[in-house]
Amino acid sequence: MKIYTRTGDDGTTGLIGGSRVKKYNIRLEAYGTVDELNSYIGLIRSMQTNELADKTLGIIQNKLFVIGAHLATEDSIALIKKQMPVVKPDIELLEQEMDRMNSELPELRNFILPGGCQASSFCHVARTVCRRAERRIVELSEKNDVDANLIKFINRLSDYLFVLSRKVSLDQKAPEILWSPEIIE
Repeated sequence: MKIYTRTGDDGTTGLIGGSRVKKYNIRLEAYGTVDELNSYIGLIRSMQTNELADKTLGIIQNKLFVIGAHLATEDSIALIKKQMPVVKPDIELLEQEMDRMNSELPELRNFILPGGCQASSFCHVARTVCRRAERRIVELSEKNDVDANLIKFINRLSDYLFVLSRKVSLDQKAPEILWSPEIIE
């Protein structure tokens, strides 16, 4: 299978279903950002030592791949669109994992700045990419049919990545960098 097709040389790309759209189309922005998010999660996994987090992140990566395919499918492909990429148990998994990690973390009393250790920092990068994916998906949903559970999952995933950043810092004995309203001169 050739990786290059030359069909995108004119600034368009094909959706699942055969139609072609400009590469700046909101649908591409949405699934492209999900793909970027998936790449950062792969990077976090490569730095992880916690087996449960790695397993959860693997589940998330597979779910994001399905979400990306769903977003890349034109609305006329009813059969694929009827298959829900996200179901309530997917959202509940993220909530359960956040609750489990939070039970081990110190109480949060301040805003936290990204940093502390490399793995935690990448969790924050993934969190911000996740928020951008959410914005693009919500924008797409204004003109196209997007399942509400998909939006909920992406919203919850950014929260999960924040909690994971704290857990990674704790596990690696890295300090959490607390935001201070004071200006340092």
